[in-house]
Amino acid sequence: MSKIEIKNNIFWVGATDWNVKKFHGHTYNTKRGSTYNAYLIIDEKITLVDTVYGPFAGEMLENIKQVIDPSRIDYIIANHVETDHSGALPVIIKFCPNAKVFGTQKCKEGLYKNYYGNWDFQIVKTGDKLELGKRTLMFVEAPMLHWPDSMFTYCPEEEMLLPNDAFGQHYASSKIFDDEVDLNFVMEEAVKYYANILWPFSSLVVKKIEDVVKMGIPIKIIAPSHGIIWRKDPMKIINAYLSWGKNETKKKIVVVYETMWQSTEKMAKKIVNGIIDSGIEVKLFDINQADRTEVVGEMLDSKGFIIGSSTHNNDMLVTIAGFLEFLKGLKPKNRIGCAFGSYGWSGGAVKSIENILKETGIEIVQPGIQFKYVPDENESKQCYEYGKNFADKIML
Repeated sequence: MSKIEIKNNIFWVGATDWNVKKFHGHTYNTKRGSTYNAYLIIDEKITLVDTVYGPFAGEMLENIKQVIDPSRIDYIIANHVETDHSGALPVIIKFCPNAKVFGTQKCKEGLYKNYYGNWDFQIVKTGDKLELGKRTLMFVEAPMLHWPDSMFTYCPEEEMLLPNDAFGQHYASSKIFDDEVDLNFVMEEAVKYYANILWPFSSLVVKKIEDVVKMGIPIKIIAPSHGIIWRKDPMKIINAYLSWGKNETKKKIVVVYETMWQSTEKMAKKIVNGIIDSGIEVKLFDINQADRTEVVGEMLDSKGFIIGSSTHNNDMLVTIAGFLEFLKGLKPKNRIGCAFGSYGWSGGAVKSIENILKETGIEIVQPGIQFKYVPDENESKQCYEYGKNFADKIML
């Protein structure tokens, strides 16, 4: 592949993973693939910012060789320890054994525990600068965005931010800039990325953006470590992060359920009909059929969550239980919710759902509704009204 220059003497030398469909173990579905972005800055001191996932080290080396001999690399910036960004580092250092590695204290500790390399490492903190020649790099610690070791790298001469996992998305494309791709797809992936990875750290996201604003550093280009590079309108993704970080919502409801013999599913559809007739946007998901990554993405801007399950062993079914545990870890704020379900000889699922919603911090705004076996005509009408009543609460 021909070399890709994103600014004068700044090159993309990452790798495109067209085939990856699962990420973070199997917790995140990546139907559009992903990229592992790394950047090579040619100056008096040649600098590599981040590397790629280990299996793509060869591809990265080939991209570097399109520009320079890898042995000429003087500095390597490690913005984040996670192996999709650092996995190729041991391979790269074999080709430039005299390169100095820069990162946070936590990064140094994490890299050693992953690779046990005796590398020349310099610890950096917020405000520290590295002179390359015509360009300078400045470092901004960003702990818990989304690991303790995370940091941003900023080049003032280019007004370019390299924030690693922040502002990224899992999106593989033959194009690399925001003005070259369909932004509807990109933002869809950015929503899912934030919701599934960064949502628990929303207060830190807002604070870090505010800190960067206070530093007075102009940003004309954002080059994250996954997905496309923002050069036409970097404020689009920054403003989106501010909205998501503040847990801003719209009049929208997500209904998620798990059913054993379709009785809970019948209830779900009647509830959704009531919401629709109230004029409120709603999304319905059978958690056993849906992509959990996309369900969480839809929940990010939704004011209300309605969760349903059939009862089994006096509790909710296992898939919805796992989903709610995952949701609890995402720590959504300023949401309302309620529960529903069917049962045979005894109930239990609705109470369990309500308990975990409360633990998650979601306000229960109406008592749960449950019916024995298959809902009859009157019970179906009650489900419809249940949906309408919840929609009314969204309007408040």
